[in-house]
Amino acid sequence: MSEREHEKKQRRRGRLFVLAGPSGVGKGTLRMRVLSDIDGLVYSISCTTRAPRDGEREGTDYRFISKQEFEDREKRGLFLEHAAVHGNFYGTLREDVERELAAGRDVLLEIDVQGAQQIRGLLPESVLIFVSPPSIAVLEERLRRRETESEEQIALRLANAKREMECIPAYDHVVLNDTLERASEDLRGIIASYRR
Repeated sequence: MSEREHEKKQRRRGRLFVLAGPSGVGKGTLRMRVLSDIDGLVYSISCTTRAPRDGEREGTDYRFISKQEFEDREKRGLFLEHAAVHGNFYGTLREDVERELAAGRDVLLEIDVQGAQQIRGLLPESVLIFVSPPSIAVLEERLRRRETESEEQIALRLANAKREMECIPAYDHVVLNDTLERASEDLRGIIASYRR
């Protein structure tokens, strides 16, 4: 890379990519795949008040914080977006995203549909990508296979998924997660098309 190209890249503001979709659709798996394949794409770790699931790590998957701490950060306006989802709170710290974008790095968020709508209002230049299941029946099967939710929680997540899928027209792109390989390839292609 020439010095001029390097300077141009340094001055470029990063782009925000927002990955959203129903619980259990595979957003986290797609995120991990894409992050390992695309240089210069960083993941902004969200805060949540829910307990970690098996295999989740503090500071890697989420920042696990108390409800009081979350409410304090919300009152201070520290979140770029935040939402109550399935009885827990989730939010993206504004400072984390702004720091990376200002440094010219592209940022990937993995958030809920409510948060994606907030991002669109605040940063209309962001790229919203909806991850869709092949069907509600397949989504239910995936939720059951996780073995992390009760029957009541599964019913709630499925009802929410139906509402969330009605928001698809507000997104720039839709990735159908029918097979992990194809969905990962589609997501990589979408992100790469904005980085040329």
